[in-house]
Amino acid sequence: MGRKILYGVYHWGLGHATRSLGLIRALLDRGDAVTVVVAPGPGMRLLQSELGDACEFYPFRDTPAPFSRYPAVFYLRMTAAMPWVLAGYRREHRLAEKLVAERHFDCVVSDSRLGLWSRTVPSYCIFHSIHQRVPFFSRFTENVVEWGQRDLLKGFSKILIPDVAERGGLSGWLGHDPAFDWGAGRLAYIGPLSSVPRMDVAQDIDVFFSVSGIEPQRGLLERLVLDALPKLSGNIVVTLGRPHDAGERREIAGATVHGYLDRNHQAEMLNRAKLVMTRSGYTTLMELAGLGRKALFVATPGQSEQEYLAAHHRERGHVWSVEQKHLDIPRDLERARAATGIPRMDVSASTRNFLAAIG
Repeated sequence: MGRKILYGVYHWGLGHATRSLGLIRALLDRGDAVTVVVAPGPGMRLLQSELGDACEFYPFRDTPAPFSRYPAVFYLRMTAAMPWVLAGYRREHRLAEKLVAERHFDCVVSDSRLGLWSRTVPSYCIFHSIHQRVPFFSRFTENVVEWGQRDLLKGFSKILIPDVAERGGLSGWLGHDPAFDWGAGRLAYIGPLSSVPRMDVAQDIDVFFSVSGIEPQRGLLERLVLDALPKLSGNIVVTLGRPHDAGERREIAGATVHGYLDRNHQAEMLNRAKLVMTRSGYTTLMELAGLGRKALFVATPGQSEQEYLAAHHRERGHVWSVEQKHLDIPRDLERARAATGIPRMDVSASTRNFLAAIG
């Protein structure tokens, strides 16, 4: 008999759901029973479509997502929403304690749901941003935010960082060199996570466009990509990241455009692609590092973490990145082809390290 695991998944975008997918499957494979706490929406639909009835799903909303097409408006909205964010963490914590008491879970694993932990059983948080970028403010302000974040995470037994321990790593400053003492042994580097296996297939796709992000930014990027297709040549494949349009396929200016690709088909396209245009979310970065791909990064406006990761890897010559408002796809694809590509990293040990870390 395995253990009973309460597993929480953060809902902003699909990255947390996709990187947790492989870990949940590993828990199931070793005989654990997993209950997934996730907000209704694309992340839940993705996990349900991939896992079926192998898991129980517990719908529960997490922090608000006050996105806007204008980054400055997003930051203002996010600042104004902080009382609701903190209240949301408290609701998550009460939920975790309730479920652990009623259903006798053996441990809690949370992918970035900062309130989902229990005082009575070991709790682990998968979290790669021990630093936080705070636009328009000083490093002092960022240190204050980090101190507050560390305080929010004090209930977790360990913080599992999906990166290598060597300074810099894949996440750069975000995941290394904490400004404060987090406690002996509480920060554990488990290595980059990727649910995209390497496949023995030909690289016959010139550009794979993976459109994603929270609305309205996903829709804005979709329009830029579709408008650019008549200007491009070669074998072009696009996925628009709309789970409700799974199965939709059409031809536009010689390019194959999918409404949505499931994880298996997404993995196939990433393996076949010579170049990928995508958001610079950390999950995507880990997947591309597992394959060693060239990329054009377009950070979601207002998401400072994505903006940092895009700039970090552009400065090192690994990728080309550009702000969405300045995106010129034909020009920027050529610049991305001239980059060296994201250095290939070994992602095979991360699942084993995760299982060992939670016991």
